[in-house]
Amino acid sequence: MARIRIRNEWLEQHLFRTRALAVAVIALVLLCIVAGRLIYLQIVSYSHFVSLSEGNRLRAEPVTPPRGLIFDRNGVPLAENRPSYELDVVPEQVPDLSTMLATLGKVVSLRPADLKRFNDLLKNKRPFQPLPLRTELSDDEIASFAAQRQNFPGVDITATLSRYYPEGPLTAHVVGYTGLVSADELEQLDPEQYSSTSETGKIGIEGYYEKLLHGSVGIRQVETNAEGRVVVNNVSYTPPVPGSDLYLSIDVKLQEVAEHALGGANGAVVAIDPTTGEILALVSRPSYDPNLFVGGIDPDQYAELQTDPSQPLFNRALRGQYPPGSTVKPFLAMAALNYNVVNPFADLMCPGYLYLPSNPNPYRDWRAGGHGETNMVKAIAESCDVYFYTVAMKLGIDRVHDFLTEFGLGQPPGVDLVGALTGVIPSPEWKRRTLHKPWYLGETVITGIGQGYLLVTPLQLAAATATLAMHGERFQPHMLHAVGDPLSGVVSDTTPQALPAVMVNTPGAWDLIVRAMSEVTRPGGTASMSGIGAKYAIAGKTGTAQVHAKKLGVMGEEDESDVPEALRDHAWFISFAPAQQPRIAVAVLVEHGGGGGAVAAPVARQVMDAYLLNQSGSTTKP
Repeated sequence: MARIRIRNEWLEQHLFRTRALAVAVIALVLLCIVAGRLIYLQIVSYSHFVSLSEGNRLRAEPVTPPRGLIFDRNGVPLAENRPSYELDVVPEQVPDLSTMLATLGKVVSLRPADLKRFNDLLKNKRPFQPLPLRTELSDDEIASFAAQRQNFPGVDITATLSRYYPEGPLTAHVVGYTGLVSADELEQLDPEQYSSTSETGKIGIEGYYEKLLHGSVGIRQVETNAEGRVVVNNVSYTPPVPGSDLYLSIDVKLQEVAEHALGGANGAVVAIDPTTGEILALVSRPSYDPNLFVGGIDPDQYAELQTDPSQPLFNRALRGQYPPGSTVKPFLAMAALNYNVVNPFADLMCPGYLYLPSNPNPYRDWRAGGHGETNMVKAIAESCDVYFYTVAMKLGIDRVHDFLTEFGLGQPPGVDLVGALTGVIPSPEWKRRTLHKPWYLGETVITGIGQGYLLVTPLQLAAATATLAMHGERFQPHMLHAVGDPLSGVVSDTTPQALPAVMVNTPGAWDLIVRAMSEVTRPGGTASMSGIGAKYAIAGKTGTAQVHAKKLGVMGEEDESDVPEALRDHAWFISFAPAQQPRIAVAVLVEHGGGGGAVAAPVARQVMDAYLLNQSGSTTKP
């Protein structure tokens, strides 16, 4: 019987050798792969991974540029930087943000507004970027936090510069203020330039010239330990570029004179150099302290400002829209000359009222009994309403609208300040578009004395007065006088921007209107008291703007003392001087002041005396 073979030793050996060879090949391939990877990491990508390795030890941090300073035209500081301390948080270095904030609130005062702003910024900034939690830390808060510093990883005190406004309320409506960057603003700003900036300009010059004032961010590399703490500062350093210094056209001393001249009244004063468009003074009263807003205003303080009946936050010079009253009359007289609708030397009878067909109610003059025989010069000097009722009807509302628009009324003023309004120069088309109603002849009549739908701002009226003074030549009203380079120290003046001139077809028209406005401040004129003793010729025009409707058919007969103060007329006065060689144009508004000649004109006289007679100090360039 044949023997059964249970094992095949040769086959087993062959199988073993084959498997061993396969394992060896696989091992060799894997070894080659590992070797290749090592070669790639150690040789080919050496530079890249060295940089990554250094990144674990070195950290790039943005360096906030010093904000540019703001001065008046004579170099008086209006906005400067002061040392300050803020509490910054690097979110990725904080294990538990909510717990940390709750604990930190027991060491440093954290207001609800601080926490809300911090949470908003968390959504818009990267976790490795430091976020401001509290600004303007007090000495006690700094000491309290320093004693427990080790308990708050990722939180540190940073030395910074904080804005300060030495003139306070005097220039608040011009300079504006800075405030903490909001989440909405952060979306509009350059993230690289504002990666380490906690504040930005909000309104005024601070807001309008934010790009110039901010500067360019710098970069520094610091060495950190495993916990992310800085152990070596400034391994490398690229310095920031400071923001530009701005010299404004206003004269602080003239600004102070204008505010003081208003006394306790609410209102606005705007003074312009008619030869350049530079704004010499811009006052809105009452005002507020802009330093309250630096680092974030307390909600209670802000609520108090907002609910104040006198509206200190409201910039009357830029945003106050008021009927111009009789200050519009020189412009309408110029329009009448341009369109040749009246003979300026012919007398028009003013009996003290004007009737329109099919209207039994008269349009009365401010003077009971009227002005008698009145030509254009007398009508302006004595502010005859009936004369300008007639002028407005002869012109028609469309020509009134077109001509006033040429002076910039009803148009964006283009001033380098945030928030200026346009006013309203009405027309039939405007009324149909906004009120969906037809235009009536009576509305044209009252437009002739600056009432009805007609609205202007003090800035607009000052700029238009400057155009009158310059016989139609116009310049863009502006606040920026010069720009200073903080590195080189070079100060460069700005160039006045000319606007399209107002062209008038009648020869001698400008001279006639200037002569008529000069009569306003002479005996018999509505502002004669303000011209007494003047060492220069003043051209002006008074105005009274109604706040509430008079009794039916009555103008000038209602006793002002019987009217609540909040409903009394606004007082206006526009002027320029010297009349033949103007150097300053002024518009004054006194809210609820009554008559322009008695209340607003003395304010303008004080401003012009201060400027022309150098009673407010030097007004030379920096």
